[in-house]
Amino acid sequence: MIELSTDELQELQDWRHDLHRHPETAFEEHRTSAKVAGLLRSWGLEIHEGLAGTGVVGVLRGKLGDGPAIGLRADMDALHVNELNEVSHASTHPGRMHACGHDGHTTMLLGAARQLAAKPDFHGSVVFIFQPAEENEGGARVMIEEGLFERFPVQAVYAMHNWPGLPVGTAAVHSGPVMAAFDIFSLTLRGKGCHAAMPHLGKDTLLAACQLVTQLPALISREQEAHKPAVLSVTSFNAGDTFNVMPEEVKLRGTMRCFDMAQRERIEARLRDAVAATAALHGLEAELDYQARYPATINDAAHAEICADVLAELLGRQNVQRDLPASMASEDFAFMTQIHPGAYIWLGNGENSAALHNPRYDFNDALLPVGVRYWVRLVHLLLNEGRLPD
Repeated sequence: MIELSTDELQELQDWRHDLHRHPETAFEEHRTSAKVAGLLRSWGLEIHEGLAGTGVVGVLRGKLGDGPAIGLRADMDALHVNELNEVSHASTHPGRMHACGHDGHTTMLLGAARQLAAKPDFHGSVVFIFQPAEENEGGARVMIEEGLFERFPVQAVYAMHNWPGLPVGTAAVHSGPVMAAFDIFSLTLRGKGCHAAMPHLGKDTLLAACQLVTQLPALISREQEAHKPAVLSVTSFNAGDTFNVMPEEVKLRGTMRCFDMAQRERIEARLRDAVAATAALHGLEAELDYQARYPATINDAAHAEICADVLAELLGRQNVQRDLPASMASEDFAFMTQIHPGAYIWLGNGENSAALHNPRYDFNDALLPVGVRYWVRLVHLLLNEGRLPD
């Protein structure tokens, strides 16, 4: 196991706090990517910038000769959240915040790159992928579309995420699904506005919208197989401006999550049926924009087993959970695992950590050396000890 000096631990914290003070959201990570590229370049890595606009790829070749290549990925973007933490490293950009820990993910991969560059005792090469726009905008998909894996061929790809609620020093590894597919929908219902005292003269968009809000969840609870988790949520309802007018138009927005792709198609089809039927019943026009955003993130079982072995070596087998339920949240690392096998693991951010995307969330600095050691040991196990699955 590598040992990190006091100075190295302090540098990790300093990098993380600097990134946290200067959060940048999707495809705007210019300062972040410049910092990442500058550090990687200072350690002698081959640097490539500009994929997906602000993406950075660093290539490190081992000194032991030819061998396979593996990809290690970290996300760099922040969220549109107003930070409520009163800490010295709080966001200096109002309305933007590292509320998901990507500042920590970036820092841990940087720390691993520094350690491996100082002692590249492995065969083959490591491709360090610093990805923009994980939050909602599919930066992984854009990097792939712009030639990520054609320019940097790898045999496998790996990622991690901090996980509030799990103690620091523990981890979770899934042998299959980890994160759900993520779809969004926007619905506009148009009818005939009228005086609220005379609803019979209009066509009631509000009543129809309310029926949909209460009925759509039944597409999950009453039509889907209970052993195949799925969630359909209406998250935004916009209508009306005053007390005595029935609005001409109502707008709804929402999201759907599941793991099974055939189920995903069925739910979309039934949602379209429900919207069309409700609109017809009330004499309304309906405009539905349904977008399939992220596929489900599904680990390859053999690669997950290797990651679990690394974590067991570092943390103790008893501290690696293998039976936690998959999350209904989503992750665009799924686009990468659709192309190459790999695994996505969770590292505990602390039992008392605020939830992800909460304005009081903060990445736990105690996790930084854990993540660095994990990445370094994984590289050596895969590229030195021949554990990379065929």
